[in-house]
Amino acid sequence: MPLWKQDTDLARVNAWSERTMMQALGIRITEIGDDFLRGTMPVDARTHQPFGLLHGGASVALAETLGSTAALLTLDPDSEVAVGLDINANHVRAVRAGTVVGTARPLHLGRSTQVWEIRIEHEDGALVCITRLTMAVVPARAVTPRGAG
Repeated sequence: MPLWKQDTDLARVNAWSERTMMQALGIRITEIGDDFLRGTMPVDARTHQPFGLLHGGASVALAETLGSTAALLTLDPDSEVAVGLDINANHVRAVRAGTVVGTARPLHLGRSTQVWEIRIEHEDGALVCITRLTMAVVPARAVTPRGAG
């Protein structure tokens, strides 16, 4: 049974990132399954650190984007939204080029918190980073993401 309480049209979901850091980094949501959300990010000058490797902060930005987007899709944005509470990332492999693919899956979907695991792999399938993201579920405010709802 799908987790999602909102329309999961990829064009709609990707439109939320227009004119944001996610667009600047080249992050794209590529697939929404029944129990996961997947996206990609290029490994290039936008996401490199000075030694020519994928910047750990870029991996964390990808992970938080995927987990936050997935969390929002599980909620009715007219009544509640999810905001980041904590993120932990273990960087396990260096990457110089190509594309990384992140997959967010829920570990816990509660009334006041959600916990998501985001697995980031190189396009060749090698694990690059494993992340755990905790989201707080809070009442909706006047401001919602562009295009949400």
